[in-house]
Amino acid sequence: MIKQTIAFLGAGSMAEAMISGMVESGNISADQIIVTNRSNQDRLNEINDKYGVRTVLKDDLDFSQVDQLILAMKPKDIDAVLEDLRYKLNPNQVLVSVLAGISTSYMEDRLNDGQEVIRVMPNTSSTLRESATAMCPGHYTDMENVLVSKALLQSIGEVFIIPEDKMDVFTGIAGSGPAYFYYLMEHIEETGRAEGMDSKTLREIGAQTLLGAAKMMLEGEESPAELRKKVTSPNGTTAAGLDALEESGGGDAISAAIKGAAGRSKELSKEIEGLLVGSK
Repeated sequence: MIKQTIAFLGAGSMAEAMISGMVESGNISADQIIVTNRSNQDRLNEINDKYGVRTVLKDDLDFSQVDQLILAMKPKDIDAVLEDLRYKLNPNQVLVSVLAGISTSYMEDRLNDGQEVIRVMPNTSSTLRESATAMCPGHYTDMENVLVSKALLQSIGEVFIIPEDKMDVFTGIAGSGPAYFYYLMEHIEETGRAEGMDSKTLREIGAQTLLGAAKMMLEGEESPAELRKKVTSPNGTTAAGLDALEESGGGDAISAAIKGAAGRSKELSKEIEGLLVGSK
């Protein structure tokens, strides 16, 4: 059971997904979670009613109570928030950011020396507690606090501690990845409908097939290539489908999608931090 007090600065959809997962997991009690925003009391009341967590407007938050502060507001507000937090946090309190495009070094440079910072990136499957979440500790972050943050994030799925210079490729795989599978499902359904099957049945068949394949990889020891070979008989139906996929550039398209998303992630990080610096 986690003993720390956690506060969310921001109460948007990602914050709510995380709060929901944490409360449902039982790893932390609802009264150890504080949710705050600048002025939207109605939203705070809604969060309090749904999850039983404590809520308070930002100006009324006693930061000395907080062990880990999770930044979940809009990235454009980061400079003003960091300037404010410089005078309210001590170095042993942990700042956890879910803000896209904001590096740990950017935050550390604007906070007190030695401030503990962690950057995380959940994906949209957080709402079902099935996120693949990246986690990048800053230069000064104590390992005990890293493990506490990891345990909190495991409430919404699996957590992967990675070097920060791999965050862009993680974004290309896991951050954008759900959309690739949805795109695959779109084409599965479209093709099935053209062959006379109904949409509801196609949705269930396709989703179950993806779920089963994912479980085979997660629960077994065989590589994706080995699993593929096991279901591919020479001159059989699967071989014909894979040949068509290869001839249509399927493998290259998947690689291009990941590289494209990773490249855009890198560009966006530079753009966001450049805009923030330029606006000063």
